[in-house]
Amino acid sequence: MSEKNIAYDEIVKYGNLLNNAEPEKNLANLKIALEDCRPPGIQKDYYINNHIHTTFSFSLYEPTMAIWMALRSGLTTAGIMDHDTIRGAEEFMEAGRITGVATTKGVECRVDFSNTPLKGRSINNPDQESIAYVAIHGVPDVSVGSLDAFFEPYRIKRNRRNISMVDNLNEILEPFSICLNYKKDILPVSSYNRGGTVTERHILFSLAKKIMEKFPEGKAVTGFLRDKMGITIPDKNLAYLEDEKNIFYEYDILNVLKSSLVERFYIDAGAECPDVRDIITLAERTGSIPAYAYLGDVIDSVTGDKKPQKFEDDYLEFLFEVIKELRFKAVTYIPTRNTMAQIKRVQGLCEKYGLFQICGEDINSPRQPFVCGILKNKKLHNLVDTAWALIGHERRASIDLEEGLFSERTTRKYPDLGERILVFSEAGKKTKML
Repeated sequence: MSEKNIAYDEIVKYGNLLNNAEPEKNLANLKIALEDCRPPGIQKDYYINNHIHTTFSFSLYEPTMAIWMALRSGLTTAGIMDHDTIRGAEEFMEAGRITGVATTKGVECRVDFSNTPLKGRSINNPDQESIAYVAIHGVPDVSVGSLDAFFEPYRIKRNRRNISMVDNLNEILEPFSICLNYKKDILPVSSYNRGGTVTERHILFSLAKKIMEKFPEGKAVTGFLRDKMGITIPDKNLAYLEDEKNIFYEYDILNVLKSSLVERFYIDAGAECPDVRDIITLAERTGSIPAYAYLGDVIDSVTGDKKPQKFEDDYLEFLFEVIKELRFKAVTYIPTRNTMAQIKRVQGLCEKYGLFQICGEDINSPRQPFVCGILKNKKLHNLVDTAWALIGHERRASIDLEEGLFSERTTRKYPDLGERILVFSEAGKKTKML
């Protein structure tokens, strides 16, 4: 299926059924949708994705719709990964059970590395030094409540900072007679009232809508962005924005704004970023897997939402020494954002330091395919094994935390990580047959 068919046509046809803010309605309608339309039969063993955002952070897709898109794209495994919240996981997992898509659940968050040797470094966060994105993968069913309770106060703190950033942005927008109201414009495009998170993307998405209200799509918008706001528009994004029939127009404006505007209204994250050691402790206590999120130096952003910028590559071995000392168990990365040279280096360091490898496509834009095509490269097929091992971990740990991939009992039984991955991968694949 083409990009338009898989993203736009599916939403048009099934959005009213599956993309509502009512989980029970979505799940009931999912069974109806399955009777109407079966998967297109394009599943491949390497069609995996452990990093799908939903409307509970920023995405076009409610959890059920995300699973439907995963199914229609041919994914064999799918993982929900929202920022500072796990509230969408229950619906996501149930939709996976209904459709037969194997699922995992986790949380992505920003953490503070100021009390580590990485203090003052540009790590993997384009906006702020010493702050980095990490992920908690493979959350057992019995631990969902604990993670939700942990992150709830951080969502509240993040919301306060968001309001202050909107005030900053409104000062920039004042000469253009554009003003954002946090309660009226931004909260309604989020799932905050359902336990979701409000991110910088929600702020910029609301601004994109305001711009579309004020200017006709096409050259009027690009002229405003470039000539009035002084925003550089990459050629790829320019073509999208000058296409008046563009079905993803507001998302393309958002990507341009995120690349160039955030730094002008950004306020350093503080209280809403837990210390990295607290996140490691949380993951260990809940039987989950703490993963550092490798970004790597950015040359050409896949979605146009990041400008060329240097991150961890100049000191990557040192970073691995630090995260290993901090007791991270895994590294997660997005193959389509990196060169094969970058990926090979990360893989080598993961093997050297005994770190589990996880990958996903970081779905938050309708232009992004759910399938990571680069995984057809056999040099990356270890990521398929680890995806199934992650599923095996989550199922086993949901019954008994001591049966998880990194529990003391399991590591005593299988001290070699490679052997452990194979054992848990087989366990994960068996769950699909049940």
